[in-house]
Amino acid sequence: MKITILGNNSALPAHNRYPTCQIVEINGQCIMLDCGEAAQVLMKKHGLSWNKLKYIFISHMHGDHYFGLPGLLNSMSLLGRTESLYLYAPKDLESIVKLILDSADTVLSYALHFIPLPKGAELLVDTTAFSITCFPVEHRIACHGALIIEKSKGRKLLPERCRDYEIPSAYYKQLKAGADYERKDGFVVKNELVTEEGKGERKYAYCADTIYTDSFLPYILGVNILYHESTYLNAEQEKAALRYHSTAEQAATIALKAGVEKLLLGHYSSKYKTIAEFEEEARAVFATSFATKEGDCFEL
Repeated sequence: MKITILGNNSALPAHNRYPTCQIVEINGQCIMLDCGEAAQVLMKKHGLSWNKLKYIFISHMHGDHYFGLPGLLNSMSLLGRTESLYLYAPKDLESIVKLILDSADTVLSYALHFIPLPKGAELLVDTTAFSITCFPVEHRIACHGALIIEKSKGRKLLPERCRDYEIPSAYYKQLKAGADYERKDGFVVKNELVTEEGKGERKYAYCADTIYTDSFLPYILGVNILYHESTYLNAEQEKAALRYHSTAEQAATIALKAGVEKLLLGHYSSKYKTIAEFEEEARAVFATSFATKEGDCFEL
């Protein structure tokens, strides 16, 4: 799993920062988390293929999280996309997209499947390689976060040992699942003799615009990487609460409570020309905090 930060600013594009957009790559497919202005431009700039984009998740109906969507949808059609695209978003967005396309008499070259987000938490996507679950956060309007889990591929086979113990390749799938193997002569080959611990699940939690709260803590416990908005520094804590946003210190506190490995900060207010202080403030609470910049990549 690889996470690429594209847009990392809040409502306005400013100081060479653009509104929220991220790409998560898993198993040769791309998932887009929010689609702020300049999303398609930033994808091209950072070498992210539109052809691999299969899922788009829009957290809520504030424009800085979806104003880049109509242009992206249209561009992919102009370039002849044929693969279906799955859009998970608040229900009101469907009529907006339809109006834009209909007004221009645009017929997309691919199937666009719109799936409205629920009120609460729900499993949205479940493939053999990964899953996507949404969960509610607390913002001024209905807003969701997303939990992306890259599934374990099971135990790691040791092919030479498998051959030494005369285990047929047709049984390898059971070995990866942890099973022992009984040969025709009655000898039982214990799984640990021919396999070793494989790569476990990898989890990324995306907490979109939200006030400081631990209401969604159960969904993010122990994730490898947590993204949590940090619109303000702690000196503006009252303003953050009034606008249903969080500070860098508050984001770090949530990361500490959740027991995560790494914290990513973003959604900075345009009042701040630089972002170094966000990282400093967060690291005073949670050491592995990072103030994200456009183009940053984080691999699990």
